[in-house]
Amino acid sequence: MDQNQIIAIADELAEAERNRSMVPRLTARYPEMTIEDSYAVQNEWRRRGEAAGRRLVGRKIGLTSKVMQEATGITEPDYGAIFDDMVYENGSVIEHGQYTGVRIEVELAFVLNEDLAGPNVNLYDVLRATEYVVPALEILSSRIEMQGRTIVDTISDNAAMGAMVVGGRPVKVDEVDLRWVSALLYRNETIEESGVAAAVLNHPASGVVWLANKLAQHGDSLKAGEIVLAGSFTRPMWVYPGDTVHADYRELGSVTCRFV
Repeated sequence: MDQNQIIAIADELAEAERNRSMVPRLTARYPEMTIEDSYAVQNEWRRRGEAAGRRLVGRKIGLTSKVMQEATGITEPDYGAIFDDMVYENGSVIEHGQYTGVRIEVELAFVLNEDLAGPNVNLYDVLRATEYVVPALEILSSRIEMQGRTIVDTISDNAAMGAMVVGGRPVKVDEVDLRWVSALLYRNETIEESGVAAAVLNHPASGVVWLANKLAQHGDSLKAGEIVLAGSFTRPMWVYPGDTVHADYRELGSVTCRFV
């Protein structure tokens, strides 16, 4: 796609974000659109955010588990940007109406104390570069119609990133077996989903490996201090105004938020 088309799509998505609406599926209108085109759209969105004074604080990885791939019909991971104004503290009260198609996912967040630059990053590089791991909820928001979406649509939409809630107990990577970290996800005191972190590519740090190497293909890298949402190990759970969400990570504590 040429730059004019990329800018036009970015304009359309920006308008949808302002209006809390969804645009028709991109792949239905641009069947020739590629994954690289969709990352170009995402990069234009990120560039505009940074130009407006938003601060990049990390990345999210999506579609890393079988349960998420089956839920979306998409078979490979993707990534998106996290700005500082997308991060909520544990116990936050969140305005539901600022997002569209609101769903919640259960994840682990890796906070880095060293830069990670691909290619050829491996699992042990990620573990060495991680200061701590902490429970997190991802709030999904879709600016593109959801029915029939492909990975090209989701990447263009910043991998459906809305926001995240961080809470629980931060742990060093050698304090617990990260593969066996589990969580119970409740909506209004009713358990809706449960999962184990190994569902993310057999080890939650494997998502960060994929991300570091994928970013290298785009001339980018992870920086010390950034937070990486490593991917969901439950299916996305729909939430509505008035819902309270609670995720119990057992020895890692819990994360809670409420939508109004």
